[in-house]
Amino acid sequence: MLTDGHTHTQFCPHGSGQDAELMIQRAIKLGFKKYCITEHAPLPPDFEDDYAGTKEGLTEASMASSDLEKYFQEMTRLQKKYQSEIKITIGFEVDYLPGFEDWTKGFLDEYGPRTQENILSVHFMRGTDQKLWCVDFGVDDFQQGFKSLLERPQDVFTRYFQTVRNSVQADLGTYRPIRIGHMSLVRKYQDYFHLPSQYDEKNLLLIDEILQDVKQQNRQLDLNLAGLYKPFCNDFYPGQSILTRAQKLDIPLIYGSDAHDVLSVGRGYHLAKVLN
Repeated sequence: MLTDGHTHTQFCPHGSGQDAELMIQRAIKLGFKKYCITEHAPLPPDFEDDYAGTKEGLTEASMASSDLEKYFQEMTRLQKKYQSEIKITIGFEVDYLPGFEDWTKGFLDEYGPRTQENILSVHFMRGTDQKLWCVDFGVDDFQQGFKSLLERPQDVFTRYFQTVRNSVQADLGTYRPIRIGHMSLVRKYQDYFHLPSQYDEKNLLLIDEILQDVKQQNRQLDLNLAGLYKPFCNDFYPGQSILTRAQKLDIPLIYGSDAHDVLSVGRGYHLAKVLN
């Protein structure tokens, strides 16, 4: 089934503001048979106390809690309106936040029953001053947040994959997300910071541990093509090395455009078919 497994909506503050309905219409025109709406879930109210970095990295990271009901109402309307043309699932891209696991589990316990498909992603990790910093909100923020790690770039990868491992192992309850989002997002600025193209042995062991857990838990990986279109990434997530290891374990890889605008829906899908 031709599926776009990772998309966003007008409720995303760092998106284009274009309506999800227009994105769904494009997916239908492109021949997609399934479309997963996975808007960024709200962040915990207390997260601001543990966050460092630009204000916009916090305020624009996710949809507002006050929009949750409007989100469900509008996406349910679209689900019903287009049900004869495309299967639409409604869910969230949920952030794994170290120290906020109980809050995240509570959120999923409350809203999970109203969803069909969710993604678990790491957009924040511990950095300077032991605060949480964005890994994908600009090179200046990345430099400031992880400057000590950048002295030995493999350490950047290690910190990220340790966080991803913790996300996969976290007890998030009955409604824990089925899919692990863009597992190599830490590479978004790899060309700018000249990060090594290969992982060292320590990181490969971490990656294998993550993938073994994903396999045992019957979860999926996001085969996310958005990185190809980022000016300092120029690669897909999770990259060829992780992709090959996941394929050897027969872990399902679900194409995701990570679209935040209409023209990004389905972008890179032909390459995804070759990779997968």
